[in-house]
Amino acid sequence: MDKFKEWLIIKDYSRSTVATIIKAVEYFLSWTERENITDITETSHNDIIAYIQHYNIKGTGKKTIAHYILHLKKYFDWLISEGEINDNPCSNIKIKGIQRKVLHETLSTEELEQLYNNYSTEISLQKSETLKSPPPQHVQNLARKRNKVIVGLFIYQALRTEEIIKLQTIDVKLREGKIFIAGSRRSNERTLKLESQQVFDLLDYINETRKQILHHRQITEPTQELFLNLGESSRKNNLFGMLLTHVKKMNSKIKTLEQLRASVIVHWLKLYNLRKVQIMAGHRYISSTEAYKANNLDDLKEDIKNYHPF
Repeated sequence: MDKFKEWLIIKDYSRSTVATIIKAVEYFLSWTERENITDITETSHNDIIAYIQHYNIKGTGKKTIAHYILHLKKYFDWLISEGEINDNPCSNIKIKGIQRKVLHETLSTEELEQLYNNYSTEISLQKSETLKSPPPQHVQNLARKRNKVIVGLFIYQALRTEEIIKLQTIDVKLREGKIFIAGSRRSNERTLKLESQQVFDLLDYINETRKQILHHRQITEPTQELFLNLGESSRKNNLFGMLLTHVKKMNSKIKTLEQLRASVIVHWLKLYNLRKVQIMAGHRYISSTEAYKANNLDDLKEDIKNYHPF
């Protein structure tokens, strides 16, 4: 188990995830002892089916069983890497009857582009707004120019909010028309193409708007942070909250910012093969990309059946 744990750590799983996987494997090993399965390397497909039946009889939830099998699959993957076995007995086993995570309504490519093209960077305050003491108009206009660039990163590169927060000025390669997105525990690093309209807006943002934000904030220390708050807080919750309010007003279909990323990935899957979309989306596992394919709302159908191992 120590070697397996080391393998998981090398694979960059968090400590809590490693502990969860180890516990799931220990459950299986305890079951094999009770079933007199003495050689784990001889575990068969039918043994895994029997293990699933064991939990079905106990009344264990299907999501829980699915997680057990997912973690167990990693254990057998490790045994394969060690040369102990040739095939993974958990392969091709899926626990069905689990409610899929359904995406909000997918926006069309035209609707996504309209969000970017129609996002206003110049606003004039109404009298009713003046009574509420909003920030000065020039400050709101700076925020709008910054936010339009962020909208573009959602609808053209399908970035996550946390990826946008971590962007540095050095990540933007304007001469190459590309942007670098650093990897994390959740995602892989990648370099994506910028659309031509984004290049111009990013150029204006970095050379003009961002400098004005730095001046407004009276920040004199050098910083590579690409997107800055206009207020004193270092947290970006208000930034994304306001951005969501703006795009909701523009399109009532929008419920969350994640919906924008999801819509882009769904459209990518219609244009490119699964592996390419995995790379573009920064997914660490192909199953994450497949989930968007399964949740394509053009084809989504009810899928509530018993587990289907074959």
